[in-house]
Amino acid sequence: MLDEPVYVAVDVVCLTLQAETIVLMVRRSHEPFLGAWSLPGGSVRRDEDLEEAARRILSEGLGPHQPRHLEQLASFGAPNRDPRGRVVSVSYLALLPKPVEPQSAAQWWPVSAPPELAFDHGRILVSAIERLRGKLSYSNVAYGLLPEEFTLSELQAVYEAVLDRAIDKRNFRKKVLSLEMLEEAEGQRRGSHRPAQLYRFTAPGLVLLDDVITA
Repeated sequence: MLDEPVYVAVDVVCLTLQAETIVLMVRRSHEPFLGAWSLPGGSVRRDEDLEEAARRILSEGLGPHQPRHLEQLASFGAPNRDPRGRVVSVSYLALLPKPVEPQSAAQWWPVSAPPELAFDHGRILVSAIERLRGKLSYSNVAYGLLPEEFTLSELQAVYEAVLDRAIDKRNFRKKVLSLEMLEEAEGQRRGSHRPAQLYRFTAPGLVLLDDVITA
C-alpha cells in the first residue's frame, strides 16, 4: 500500500493595530468548515516558493497592500489537522502599519476576542502572538506596525497594545533611545498637546538588538 501523499500549505497571521492588536480572518466558502473563520491560507503552487505563496494569499485578502514585515513563523503538521488528508502548514507572521479595507470574504478581528477558528488556526494565532511579543523585546520589529515616521508615544502604544500591559513612559523612552535604533526625523507631530518630535528607525528592516527593551 502506498503512503498517503503529503501536501504543503501556507497560513498567514496578518496583524496590525486599531486601538488594539487585530488579525485578518477569512470566512471559508467551501468544506471543510464551510462558513467558519480561518487565517488566510492555501496550498503552495508548483511554481512558487513558500514566501511567494504567503504574499499571494495575503493579496487575496488585502488586495494590492503588502505587509511591511513578513517572516516565517513555524510548521504545523499534526496528522489529523486537516480532515481532507495529510497537510503540513508553513505559517507566516505579517505586520501592517495600519488596517486596510479587506476583500469581501475577509474581516479584521481583535486578537483578544477572535472567532472560533477552523483547523488548528487558533494554535497558529497563539504562536504568532507569542513570537511577536518576544521579538519586541530584542529587535526593532515594531517597525512593521508603524508608519515611516512616528513619535515615541506612538512607538510605546505599539508595545502596550501587543504586550497588553502598560509600560512606564520615562523608562521606556530612556531605554529605546539608548539602543540607538532610532534617529530624529524632520518635523514634529502637532495636536491638542505640545508638539512631539518625530523619529524613524535607523535601519529599514529587521535588526536584532544587543539588549532588551522591556523586562
